[in-house]
Amino acid sequence: MTLLDITTIFSDDDRCRELLERLRWPNGPECPRCKTQEVTRRENNTKLLYCGDCDYQFTVTAGTVFNDSHLPLLKWFIAANLICESRKGMSANQVKRLLGVSYKTAWYLCHRIRAAMKEVDPEMLDGTVEMDETYVGGKPRKGTGYHKRGRGTSKEIVIGIRQRGGSLRFFRADDVKSKTLEKYIKENISEDVDVIMTDDFKSYPAAMGKFSDRHETINHSSRQYVHGDTHTNTVENAFSLLKRGIFGTWHKISAKHLLAYLDEMTFRFNRRNRKDLFIDTLRHMITAPILTFEKLTA
Repeated sequence: MTLLDITTIFSDDDRCRELLERLRWPNGPECPRCKTQEVTRRENNTKLLYCGDCDYQFTVTAGTVFNDSHLPLLKWFIAANLICESRKGMSANQVKRLLGVSYKTAWYLCHRIRAAMKEVDPEMLDGTVEMDETYVGGKPRKGTGYHKRGRGTSKEIVIGIRQRGGSLRFFRADDVKSKTLEKYIKENISEDVDVIMTDDFKSYPAAMGKFSDRHETINHSSRQYVHGDTHTNTVENAFSLLKRGIFGTWHKISAKHLLAYLDEMTFRFNRRNRKDLFIDTLRHMITAPILTFEKLTA
């Protein structure tokens, strides 16, 4: 859906709320507290809903990432579209300029949308799966380890697992020890996987466990990058897109919020071919829990 479509179809808050109600309550409005559908709409204010069973008054945005927002819903819709349709993301500064809001408002708005993009109970990966790690963050500074490249740096570690022709996972890790890698393998790769491909880093063989007989390596230390069908180029392409987002769009990401940006990138990447990407993003936003500014900045 284009920005022109959004501004035309959802030109006022009533139309925006109508869509959000359909996405949140496909079978009709439901009380967030007691879950009854004995809900009526206030005559003098159609956006307000009232539950006669528990005497609770609410709107469709109550208890979601939209909670307590004073922004028009159209601006929320535009921001969501900008973020989900931009392959390398959208900076808060750019959202600020496009929506005509303060930087603080734009920053909080973007983070609430990202919070809704966190995958819940994703499917296990199977078929041919590639796994690798990369390092992000920091300008070169003497004595900090940021001037180095690859393993042994003081940069943030990002582990990537990608199924060929399928989904991607990004994780922020504290280290690349075999136990850490084994944890991500167990939690994300199906027992029915055909093969797991990695580079020749020494931690991978010990991390494979029961997948040892289905583990293939490519010898990057000898500058070998493809051997027949064995390579990690697919997951490295995803790393390349992530780094273009960091360096070219966001410019600076704190370690504290890195995971939120990884969630955004994987959400958008795994839905890149969906025609209903915008609607699916709204569906996640209207069902995601509240993210307060105090919690975000704690």
